[in-house]
Amino acid sequence: MSNLLDPLHRPKIVGIVNITADSFSDGGLYLNPDNALAHARQLSASGADIIELGAASSHPDASKVDASEEIARLAPVLDALAAEGVELSVDTTKPEVQIFAIEKGVGMLNDIRGFPNPELRHDLASANCRMIVMHSVDQDHFAQRRRTNPSAVFHSACVFFEARLKQLDLAGVSRERIILDPGMGYFLGSNPETSLAMLGRLAELRSLFECELFVSVSRKSFLRNLKTMGDCDIGSRSLAAELWAASEGAAYIRTHDTRSLHQALVTQAAIADARSLFSPRPTR
Repeated sequence: MSNLLDPLHRPKIVGIVNITADSFSDGGLYLNPDNALAHARQLSASGADIIELGAASSHPDASKVDASEEIARLAPVLDALAAEGVELSVDTTKPEVQIFAIEKGVGMLNDIRGFPNPELRHDLASANCRMIVMHSVDQDHFAQRRRTNPSAVFHSACVFFEARLKQLDLAGVSRERIILDPGMGYFLGSNPETSLAMLGRLAELRSLFECELFVSVSRKSFLRNLKTMGDCDIGSRSLAAELWAASEGAAYIRTHDTRSLHQALVTQAAIADARSLFSPRPTR
């Protein structure tokens, strides 16, 4: 029987630590470095394989944060966690912050604009970190509120990834280091159908580009806006969407609730292992 806690047998869980004043879910709770560290340690203890640090929000109403402030917020938390051997990702769009993270030796960089800066690509090519290349319909520092067509957005993602992968290939970035994020929520459109449709086509997207997928649906507005019952348990809806992403082959799932996702994935692995113990019934 396989080790049910072995991350090789499930998607890697990426725990979210927002060192921000205005994140949509927990803005201000972890702006203090001690609070951010305590939260990161709790996420790791409850199942996170990777801790992702973000020091600037990207929702439609977020305030702008300059690069020096992002670095000041990140530095004490990043240094302490790195010293403890925690695997880290940094979520930022700013080249200065990306260079800072590379020099600190983080394992992953996450750019919601998909690393658009040509002047940074030499540094990216010579680095060792994995790169999460995210698609969004507007390619801005912030998500936008506008309705979109689900079919058109899937086509947009395919066109974007094809072009960006070629650019990174030409810059010398190894394809093995690249992870694709199709974007979710306001990054795809304000109507929930667009994110739901993208979730439904994850396996197709993975097959088209033969890259690992990174999915971030936790507590996003499209799950609150489903045309179902008025009562909304966003935790349950997030977990359902995350388990769907896992079933479609997502390699990384970014979440606020690492414990629930970890417990759910362990349970699924236990069922799969138990099923494998039984031989198929012989046919006559």
